[in-house]
Amino acid sequence: MYRISYADVLEDDPHEVRVREQKALDHSIRLMERAEKAGPNSVEAVEAVTFLTKLWSMLIEDLASPENDLPKELRAHIISIGIWILKEAEKIRSGKSNSFSGLLAVSMAIAEGLK
Repeated sequence: MYRISYADVLEDDPHEVRVREQKALDHSIRLMERAEKAGPNSVEAVEAVTFLTKLWSMLIEDLASPENDLPKELRAHIISIGIWILKEAEKIRSGKSNSFSGLLAVSMAIAEGLK
């Protein structure tokens, strides 16, 4: 589904990149909503955490790249958000948290900002 390398995506039109990012964030939100209903020890939770971790790892890597056209300060802020998301996802994976609500709220705000 989302197996295209991020380097390939970056070669595309900026509008297309934004649309793909929006779709990936929307997909992660749907996965987290299912996981929230199913519980932190469910298959749905594993799937959501795995996808979220892969997505944000790619986004952080791209944001850290000197070729990224966003202003440095904005990139730094988004990277900070991404690191927080990765830490929260790890808390769920390790059983230290049982809720996706914070991750959902932040992800929804970011997705809305891409519209």
